[in-house]
Amino acid sequence: MWVYLLLLGVVLILLIISLVYIVKVTRKILTKYIKNKIITRILSYIPILLFGIGLLIDMVNTIVVVVHLIVIVFIIKLVFVIINQFAKKKTNEIIVLVIGIIVTTIVMIHAYYQAYHVVETNYTVYTEKEIGIDNFRIVQISDSHIGSTMNGDEFTNYMVKINSLNPDIVVITGDFIDDNTKTSDIEKASSGLGKLVTKEGVYFIFGNHDKGYRNKNQEAKLRDELKKNNVIVLEDAVVEIANKFILVGRKDASDKDRVSVIEITKDLDQNKYIIILDHQPNDYDNEQKANVDLVLSGHTHGGQLIPLGFFGKLLGANDKVYGMEQRDNTTFIVNSGISDWSIKFKTGTKSEYGVIDIKKKTG
Repeated sequence: MWVYLLLLGVVLILLIISLVYIVKVTRKILTKYIKNKIITRILSYIPILLFGIGLLIDMVNTIVVVVHLIVIVFIIKLVFVIINQFAKKKTNEIIVLVIGIIVTTIVMIHAYYQAYHVVETNYTVYTEKEIGIDNFRIVQISDSHIGSTMNGDEFTNYMVKINSLNPDIVVITGDFIDDNTKTSDIEKASSGLGKLVTKEGVYFIFGNHDKGYRNKNQEAKLRDELKKNNVIVLEDAVVEIANKFILVGRKDASDKDRVSVIEITKDLDQNKYIIILDHQPNDYDNEQKANVDLVLSGHTHGGQLIPLGFFGKLLGANDKVYGMEQRDNTTFIVNSGISDWSIKFKTGTKSEYGVIDIKKKTG
């Protein structure tokens, strides 16, 4: 907890420093065109007013944008300082700020696009086990946080694309909804899952947001809608699929009653291909010791914003932030999420659904 408080403190200090800097540069610009010092002083505080309005409208994303502006302006200023040391010129703060605003605008437009534009990401995993078929296809959906950047209808539209992939199973690896998800969106999104056509079913595990932090009434409604649409909820539960695969759905790491992966897998047939669904990718050592074949997770949003993913891994919050990793006999895949939560920007990552093809290793 202290680490997050420290990061929050650093962000607040950066915000204060940046606002003071922006006011100073704005005043310098205004003095060129307005001779009245009082008017100049008053107008120079407009950036703070705009920042305040932004906080009232959308606090989280306003802070995200301003922090990016701070960092980008700092980098540009550093470049100018280094160049001007050789050119023996004074750094023009106005030019630095203008370039910083332009670059930040471009970066945030791209980050907004990355959050709202969903792509298909494909993985192929090979196994020496007998799986009985040439190819077993899993489609993974994670972190939809319905109602944040994607409503129930928009989510349902993607189910048409997923059906065209002819999946053997579809798995939802947590954070399907959020505290602010409307009841109507829960119904629509769950109905979307009900429209999925698979050979072996649709499976769901809870994430840390699904049961609600403030709105505890969401859970009962979600369970009811999932059941109504034939979605199988797995909570430390095991299901055998096609007589060759074993699917284990774990409770979220935030659940105090969660059974250890060693315990839940101890009596499983190791000749069958074992797949673990675990929302948070932070139990890799134990899952590797359990000698399971494949672990599918979400939670991280692919790191969301540079460099949050790096810090998450550095602080031990996650074993992996994004993508595929092989550890001995176990393959780990972390999905960046089909949608987003409060932050409506993604830098260095993307929104996606995953397609995992499991094939028999030959040769």
